[in-house]
Amino acid sequence: MRRLPILRVAAVASLALLAGCGPEKKSVFPPAVTLQEVAAKPGSPWRLTLRVRNNSYGGMSFDRFQGTLQVGQLGGVLLDAKIDQDIPSFAADVTRVDILPTPDMAKALAELAGKGSSGALPYAIEGSVTATPEKEDKPRTFPVHGKSWLSPVPGIPDTYRSP
Repeated sequence: MRRLPILRVAAVASLALLAGCGPEKKSVFPPAVTLQEVAAKPGSPWRLTLRVRNNSYGGMSFDRFQGTLQVGQLGGVLLDAKIDQDIPSFAADVTRVDILPTPDMAKALAELAGKGSSGALPYAIEGSVTATPEKEDKPRTFPVHGKSWLSPVPGIPDTYRSP
C-alpha cells in the first residue's frame, strides 16, 4: 500500500522535470514606434526619424512599418518605412523616412516655428510594424498607436522633436 503513493510522487516529479526540458520561450510584447525628430525645410520633403522600441524579453528582427502620421487635427499622411534592423530586448533604434507633407501640415509646422521652443503641436502615429522575435521562424505584425507632441528645437532651424 505504501508503494502506490511513492510511485505517484515519482511520476509527478518526473513529469515536472520533463516539462522544464522544452525550449526556452521568451515573452513577446508589442513594440512601440514614435516620432523622434522631424526635419522640415520649407518646400522640401520632410525627413522623419522614427524611434522603434523593442518591449520584449528577447531580441527582434524588425522589417517594416506601415501606417499614417497625423499632425494636429489635420488629415494623415501615409508612412512606409523599411526598418531592416535587429534590436535587442528592451532597446531602441531609429530609422528614417522621407514624406511629402500636405500644404496644411507645412503651414501648421511653420506656425509652430513662429512660437519658438514654447510651442507644441500634437501628432499621432497609427499603423503596424512587422518583426520576427528571436527563436521564431515567422514574422509577426504588431499594431502601433502613438501620440505625443512636437516642439521646435532651439538653435536648429526647421527641426522639431518629440519628448
